Amino acid sequence: MLCLLVISCKNSTEETQDTEAVNEEATTEVKADSESSPKISLAQWSLHMRYQAPDGNPYNFARDAKELGFDAVEYVTQFYEDDVKELGIDAVVDSLINEQKKHGVSTVLVMVDHEGDLADPNLEKRNLAVENHKKWVDAVDKMGGHAIRVNTFGTNAPEIWIDVVQDGLRKLSQYAATKGINVLAENHGWLSSDAPLVMQAIKGVDMPNCGTLPDFGNWCVKRENEERWGKCVEEFPDYYKGLAMMMPAAMAVSAKAYEFDEDGNETKIDFYKMLQIVKDAGYEGYIGVEYESETLSEPDGIVATKNLINKAYAKAK
Repeated sequence: MLCLLVISCKNSTEETQDTEAVNEEATTEVKADSESSPKISLAQWSLHMRYQAPDGNPYNFARDAKELGFDAVEYVTQFYEDDVKELGIDAVVDSLINEQKKHGVSTVLVMVDHEGDLADPNLEKRNLAVENHKKWVDAVDKMGGHAIRVNTFGTNAPEIWIDVVQDGLRKLSQYAATKGINVLAENHGWLSSDAPLVMQAIKGVDMPNCGTLPDFGNWCVKRENEERWGKCVEEFPDYYKGLAMMMPAAMAVSAKAYEFDEDGNETKIDFYKMLQIVKDAGYEGYIGVEYESETLSEPDGIVATKNLINKAYAKAK
């Protein structure tokens, strides 16, 4: 067994046993009718507590996803950034590909974090962010995925943001087009969660491989003390209208879930309404499960989210 890339060999047996035990606790998955069920992938952030633990091993993601009933995955780069710096991205990507082959799992996309802001008002920093992202374009191409998700926080000044975000997205999309890879802007906070502005930016870039990754739950446009993360003080006023606005350019969808009631419904987000919007848009790509709470265990939350997606999608007309 290759124990490269900060994989702890001495803990591998214990970790496997612990992971299997945790996954066995996950609630029973609802099997949806194949004709009425969407393609569903698993976003790696759904297991972030597992992988951020002292003995966590993000290279087990393909295995963990398969055990939870998924054949397609969405990676998050921040789990591998130390290894990329120390060992190089080729070593990281090769290890992930080997794990995918071993467990019969495919890559949908890669969510890129901590590589710079494509909407940074500073041209030098923005150009550096474009260069930093290129290695992940190459990586997802090698892994067989179709897209990278990027961050476009930039500034909360709309008149500045709209120009700089188009510049950053266009430059990266031009490179990505040479690899057949899509560049996706997610509603991830600040003005990137202002759906009309995002769509204005995408239309301004005007490239077929530059689109959106609408998330059901990321609608905070302003946080306390102007922080990127933390307490939200202002949200985009209508989640459903925001999703509908972003869907025409959607090349991926993230079904964010936080809490569930006794009937298995999300308590903050109407999944039935959301999935109807997705279906109305004619979207046929993957819908990513992204559970983000501590009320349920991560495996239970993942399965609950997947079950709800299947039920809501089946009822959508």
